[in-house]
Amino acid sequence: MLFDCSKNRIRRGPTTRREMLVRFGDAGLGLSLPMLLAPQAVAGAAESRKRSGSADRSLILLFLSGGPSQYETFDPKPDAPSEIRGTFQPIETNVSGIRISETMPLLARQAHRYALLRSVTHTESNHPAGVYWMITGRKYPRATGLSVALSRQDHPHIGSVVSALRPPTSRSVPGFVTLPEQMNPNGPIRSGQHAGFLGAAADPMVINGDPNSPAFTPGELRIRDGYTEGRILRRRVLLEQANIRARMEEEGGSIGLQPHFSQAFDLITGGRAAQAFDLSREPSAMRDRYGRHIFGQGTLMARRLVEAGVRTVAVNWVRHDDGAGGQGWDSHADHLPWSKNELNPPTDRALAALLSDLDDRGMLETTTVVLMGEFGRTPRFNKDGGRDHWPHVFSVLMAGGGIRGGQVYGSSTVDGAYPASDPVSPADVTATIAHCLGIDPEEEYHDPVDRPWKVSEGQVIRGIL
Repeated sequence: MLFDCSKNRIRRGPTTRREMLVRFGDAGLGLSLPMLLAPQAVAGAAESRKRSGSADRSLILLFLSGGPSQYETFDPKPDAPSEIRGTFQPIETNVSGIRISETMPLLARQAHRYALLRSVTHTESNHPAGVYWMITGRKYPRATGLSVALSRQDHPHIGSVVSALRPPTSRSVPGFVTLPEQMNPNGPIRSGQHAGFLGAAADPMVINGDPNSPAFTPGELRIRDGYTEGRILRRRVLLEQANIRARMEEEGGSIGLQPHFSQAFDLITGGRAAQAFDLSREPSAMRDRYGRHIFGQGTLMARRLVEAGVRTVAVNWVRHDDGAGGQGWDSHADHLPWSKNELNPPTDRALAALLSDLDDRGMLETTTVVLMGEFGRTPRFNKDGGRDHWPHVFSVLMAGGGIRGGQVYGSSTVDGAYPASDPVSPADVTATIAHCLGIDPEEEYHDPVDRPWKVSEGQVIRGIL
C-alpha cells in the first residue's frame, strides 16, 4: 500500500513490472531520465566503492569511431612512396619540428597545447574488440565475435572507473556522460562502453540525441509543470520507503534502475545538469567556433558538462554504415576525398576550439583531453581507394591534465606501419589518463566476487608529463 500525496489517500501498490514503471513515471520525472542513466545493458553487480579525489579533475574522451588514418592526421610520411603517403602534404605547426596533415590547419596552431603519441599499438583488427581495448585498457577476454554487444562481464570503461573511484562532488550532475550516442554502427552497442561488472551505478548517462539539432533535448532534466520541488521530494521518500526494485528487460536480461532513479531525483532538483546541456546559453559565435556539426556541438557540450562538474564525458563520432554518419572513420573506400571533406575539417575545428576554450577558461590544467580511435589504417590503399584496418601502429592525441604540450612521444617506421621507438599500449594510455585524473593506476576496484582489479595494467607515459 502506498500513500498518494496528490489525493491524500491510501492506494494499492503496483503489482506488475509494467505498473511499477508507470508509477515511477508518475513521480514527476518520467521514464526517460532514468533510462538515460541506465543504458541498454544487462543487470550486474552492486554499486562499487566510491572515494573522493583531492582535486576536481575531469576527462573528455573524443572517440573517432572507425579508426582514423595516422597518415592523413598526425603522422604524415612525405618521404614514403606515393602509394603509401597519399596526396596530402604535411604542414608545420607552431612547435618547431612537429608536422601534421595539411587538412588540420587549426590544430597546427595549437601544437603547444597537446602531445602526440605516434607509436600506439595493439594486435586487434576487429572494430568492436579494438574499441574495447582502447576504452578499457584491456584486451577483450572472450571470443572476439562476442565483443559486438555489451555485457555485465565486460571490464569497465575508463570513464566508469573514474566515476566509481572519483565521483563528482555534487550529485546534481552525473559522473559520466556519453554523447551523442554509444557506438553501434551496424547493430548492437559495442562492448566496453559502460561499467561492466562494476555495476549499473557507474554506467554513463547516455544522451542519444543530436546536440546540433534545434529540437535537441537530453531528456527530462527539469521538474514537470504542476510539480513543486517539495512534491518531487515527497515522491522520492515514498519510492525509497517502498524499496521498489524495478527491472527493465533489455539485451536478453534485466537491469536494475534503482540507482538511476535516485540520481534522477538529484539531477532534476539540482538544475545544474539541465543548464549544462542547454547549448542555447552559449553565444552563437562560440557555437560557430566549434562547428555546427554533431561532433562539434557534442564537443562544446562536453566542455559545458565538465564546467558543471561532470567527471568524464565521452563524445563519439557518429557512424552508421547505412545511415547517419556513413562509414565514419572506417574509410575502406574513397579515403582521401572522404577525409578531406567529411572527417578532418570538423575534427580539426572542434578539437582546436576545445583546447583553446579550456585554456582561456583556466580549465585545461585540470581537464585531460584525449582524441583516439580503435586503430589506424593500412600503409597501402586498396583497390577502392580506401585504407583498411591497421592496429600495429597509430596515433593518439593527449592534452591538458598535466600533459606537456608541444611533444611527440614515440615514432613509427618510415612507412608508418610499425612502431620504431617507444611503443605505447592501450593500457599505457589508460594508466596515463588515470594518473592525470589523480588516480594511481595501481589503485584497485573489485568485481562481484570481490576479486581485485587494478585501474590499469599499463605504465604511465612519463615522457609527456
